[in-house]
Amino acid sequence: MKAVTWQGKQDMQVKEVPDPVIQERTDVVIEVTSTGLCGSDLHLYDPLAPFMTTGDIVGHEPMGIVREVGSAVTTLAPGDRVVVPFNISCGTCWMCSRGLHSQCETTQNRDTGTGASLFGYSKLYGQVPGGQAELLRVPFGDTLPIKVPHGPTDDRFLFLSDVLPTAWQAVEYADVEDGGTLLVVGSGPIGDMAARIALHRGLRVIVVDSVRERLARVHGRGAETIDFTEVDGVGDAVRQLTDGRGADGVIDAVGMEAHGSPVAETAQKALGLLPKKVQEKVMLNFGVDRLAALMSCIDSVRRGGTISISGVYGAPTDPLPMFQLFDKQVQVRMGQANVRRWSDDILALLEQEEDVLGVESFATHHLPLDDAPEAYRKFRDKEDGMVKVVFTP
Repeated sequence: MKAVTWQGKQDMQVKEVPDPVIQERTDVVIEVTSTGLCGSDLHLYDPLAPFMTTGDIVGHEPMGIVREVGSAVTTLAPGDRVVVPFNISCGTCWMCSRGLHSQCETTQNRDTGTGASLFGYSKLYGQVPGGQAELLRVPFGDTLPIKVPHGPTDDRFLFLSDVLPTAWQAVEYADVEDGGTLLVVGSGPIGDMAARIALHRGLRVIVVDSVRERLARVHGRGAETIDFTEVDGVGDAVRQLTDGRGADGVIDAVGMEAHGSPVAETAQKALGLLPKKVQEKVMLNFGVDRLAALMSCIDSVRRGGTISISGVYGAPTDPLPMFQLFDKQVQVRMGQANVRRWSDDILALLEQEEDVLGVESFATHHLPLDDAPEAYRKFRDKEDGMVKVVFTP
């Protein structure tokens, strides 16, 4: 089969690789019909390169048609249509039973000290072959895949794999009361979708970014916008819009790729000059993220408000303004999305006749899998109005 593979830093290539097969009685194999390119995939493209191995199959936002089922699978059959969550959760362990599917005890990576395994996401998270491919082996066939109806286009359901539950959890964690104000920092796919969900719930939404096309998209859905290159400070701009108080809740939808952190950026580039084994140890024990987006969140949230972090951070020694957080009495919630915790609620919304979240027009680009290497570069550089890419194997 064809698959998108990591061949080195900033080097994704489509290669012929062996087809996946049933390995456990609870496995299924799906034929991938659509698969997304996520902002988190860009972390593999560059900063998380020390944890990648040449030939790793990437991607964690697939959906498709079941082609084979293991002998113990009872709820799926060949021909069923499914979406596959990005985190691999058994659905039955102590963590999963409490809605913490991203911490699944069955697939936790105790050797690296990380949570549940993820499809296509490096040695840190299990080195499981990913979904930017023509076929995919999916474990826990009875509890992990999300069965969806035939009929609507793939785009109606595809974003259940990651974008929708990640944005949904971000809004839930921000915990803004009815009539309150939610600030979303970053209007990439997650920030855009979080704004849509919050607007659907009747919240006032302000979105911060510097990419005009992205700000125009969320403005078209009803959000107020701030171009951070046109203001002296994001926090001051937000306070001007909120009676001097700040936002009730703030979502950091950017993570470690934030611009405006030159010291951390220099450190990350210097890390690339070290031997790979040394890079791994440094990143696990001494790494520092770029925190410009998070610092804006801390400044912009009102006293007693909540910061919800959905953007990925990866360093263990980030300096945080603890006095400011303590003095403002800020609550902070974060973590990988617990996809299966939210998927039934979201699916009920998607199955309505009206496309209330605009998912069918959410992707800006539909491309063949062979175009993946160039799509990664363009997505990283925010070229061609690229916000969300869907590959069709």
